[in-house]
Amino acid sequence: MTDVMLLWDNALLFEKLFLEHDIKCQRIAPENLGTPFLPPSKCLMIPTGFANTDYTKVLNGIERSKKKLEKFVEKGGVLVIFGPMISEYEYPWLPMKLRYVQKQMSANICITKEHSARCLVEDPETEVEFDGYFTDTEGDVIFRDEDGNALMVVKKFGEGMIIATTIHEFPSGDFLKWVVETAKSTKI
Repeated sequence: MTDVMLLWDNALLFEKLFLEHDIKCQRIAPENLGTPFLPPSKCLMIPTGFANTDYTKVLNGIERSKKKLEKFVEKGGVLVIFGPMISEYEYPWLPMKLRYVQKQMSANICITKEHSARCLVEDPETEVEFDGYFTDTEGDVIFRDEDGNALMVVKKFGEGMIIATTIHEFPSGDFLKWVVETAKSTKI
């Protein structure tokens, strides 16, 4: 069984993070979603830059996989999405309303709602890098910047959840472990 599927089309430094925390991770291309040979997974993670063609070509495959992604989360999987890294983006493939605006900066974050996913950031008392913010959110806003812009949104969906964030840093080891402990192993 794989703990985390990383949806991307080439090798990433991000993959080493999972090794450091002894979490089984497999990188997959979007065209593999829903295929019978893909093992069950607890989490599907979509890294920063997924909509930016300078970094990757995964967006079309993600958008075509809307129903598969919904089913994965409904059955108990956790979908973690980082910023798309383009000027503006709406998420037509998510079963929730969410709009992203790019704005790269560092700032202190404000915890606006208690949720276990807040461990995404190791030390919320220090400044963090983020690549944008969310507007038109549907779900619980967990982090905001000092101007009140949403930086992390969590939406329960079926037995699983969707976690969308614009924080432009690697997630903490505690967050990765929490996701693996929280989610159900589910076929994508």
